[in-house]
Amino acid sequence: MNKVYLGIRFALSYFTFLPVRFGAKDDLSDPRVMESMLLFLPLVGVILAALTVGVAEAFQSLGWLGALIAAALYMIAYGFIHTEAVIDVADALYAAHSGKDPYAVIKEPYTGAMGVLYGAVFVLLKTASLAYLLLHHLYLPFVMIAMTSRLNLLLLIRWFTFRSSFVTTLRSSLRIVPLWLAVLAYGAAGSAVLGGSFLLITLLGLGISLAVFALIRRSLGFGNGDVLGCSLELTELLLILSVLLAWL
Repeated sequence: MNKVYLGIRFALSYFTFLPVRFGAKDDLSDPRVMESMLLFLPLVGVILAALTVGVAEAFQSLGWLGALIAAALYMIAYGFIHTEAVIDVADALYAAHSGKDPYAVIKEPYTGAMGVLYGAVFVLLKTASLAYLLLHHLYLPFVMIAMTSRLNLLLLIRWFTFRSSFVTTLRSSLRIVPLWLAVLAYGAAGSAVLGGSFLLITLLGLGISLAVFALIRRSLGFGNGDVLGCSLELTELLLILSVLLAWL
């Protein structure tokens, strides 16, 4: 049970800006700790979305400005860890097109001009889209998007192989039975909250995640944590736009 609790804390420290501390004897490399960290990831999305909704409600009197602040806070709350991946992947894709080694480029500590430009456009689109979603009080669909986009990562990690020692270690720690139990639990919770609409969001999100990940992986010749993060970000953006088109 301690390993499960440690995995939950690991997820909060790795995927959010929350200051979680660990003891000198805490073994974060234990397979059960890493598995717990992964299985808790969709709930981390729910927590971040709930925080965003709370800020949107608190600043509701400011109209569009309050929604914009809340939308920006969402990405700040996960430390831009997934947003940064969009920049790295954009640089790597352009490197591949020009005959350079995309893996060497994606591992470089600095970003190129194309990565900055694509990253800026993405942040603009996602912030504006999420702000518009919050402005129309589509809170429950947003919470479900934040959950299912991260649940998709677990499936991608399990289904594909990666050119990343860390993701490969995560993959080896993720057992089939706990994964599908988590899928069923999150699916039941989402269906109870949003009904049949959750199934549509889930299926659409899974299709987008698979398509984005597979296309990038094929273009680069490998998958790693950056490709996963880019997949999550693009999935959330496209799901937000889909909800806006369907609900408004």
